[in-house]
Amino acid sequence: MSDSVFTVKFHGVRGSIPSPLGSEEVEEKLTRALAKAKPEDLTDEDSIKSFVQTLPHEERGTFGGNSSCVSVQVDDELLIFDAGSGIRMLGQELMATEFGRGQGKAQIFFSHTHWDHILGIPFFVPFYIKGNQFTIHSPLPDIRERLEGQQKSEYFPIPFSIYASDIDFVVLGSKEEHKIGDIGVTWKAMYHPGKCFAYRVDYNGKSVVYATDAEYKKLGSAELKPAVEFFRDADLLIFDSMYTFSEGLEKEDWGHSSTFIGVDLATEANIKQIAFFHHEPTYSDFKLRDIFRQTEKYLKLVAPKQDLKMFLAYEGLKIDLLKDS
Repeated sequence: MSDSVFTVKFHGVRGSIPSPLGSEEVEEKLTRALAKAKPEDLTDEDSIKSFVQTLPHEERGTFGGNSSCVSVQVDDELLIFDAGSGIRMLGQELMATEFGRGQGKAQIFFSHTHWDHILGIPFFVPFYIKGNQFTIHSPLPDIRERLEGQQKSEYFPIPFSIYASDIDFVVLGSKEEHKIGDIGVTWKAMYHPGKCFAYRVDYNGKSVVYATDAEYKKLGSAELKPAVEFFRDADLLIFDSMYTFSEGLEKEDWGHSSTFIGVDLATEANIKQIAFFHHEPTYSDFKLRDIFRQTEKYLKLVAPKQDLKMFLAYEGLKIDLLKDS
């Protein structure tokens, strides 16, 4: 199907809490950038723009400070995974489409209901537009009560019931797969305080796995096999790499992982691309890049012949799974 669409876009990539850039980091970016500039790079606006485009991402921009939200467009179906503060940005984008006219439809899947994955809901403008249709999915039987509870008057000035859109709830329960047309969605419980679910979307021979907030406590092949099989042959694995490997060992039972473990799982599962995600809020863009360089060395050490594409997820990044994998 040459006219098929299967794209993934990142709207929030930080973990635990939104973490906007501070003045000191902006100043450091400017200092690093200007230190590389030559006089001819700064002669006029065009030369400045050209020079900026040569800079690495961590100097000319940012990986982002919003918490978890990823959208997956599959032909006419829009799937949204989690509603951290990044969903506010997604909502603004959607308002320029049929959602702004009250004619939009989307499916929302929640990995779990920790604050950083639900706090963007009241700021998602399409919810306030009459005519839009949303279906919220979760294996949690009390998902409606949890989301409504966040907007009790003690915590937020307006209740969940104020939304003008049609919002339905589907409890995924014990069934093995949920079908949306020709799209297959499966899920797996991961180790995380309070439980968290990874999701896999399969369509037209391509697949993406959204595996945020998971800790892989035992690193033996037998213990990792269930996760490896769930990830198997995915075109894109979105992977929680909140800590460095050593910090992950120190923070046992916090429910997060590292880039090194992501490499181990991706190589074992024959993943084509891995997006490191759910970045630690205290890590600067420069530290994230340093960790990534260490991870590149680790991949060459443990699987030098593995054809694995790795990258740091950043807000605004869009991946076409029918072309890029």
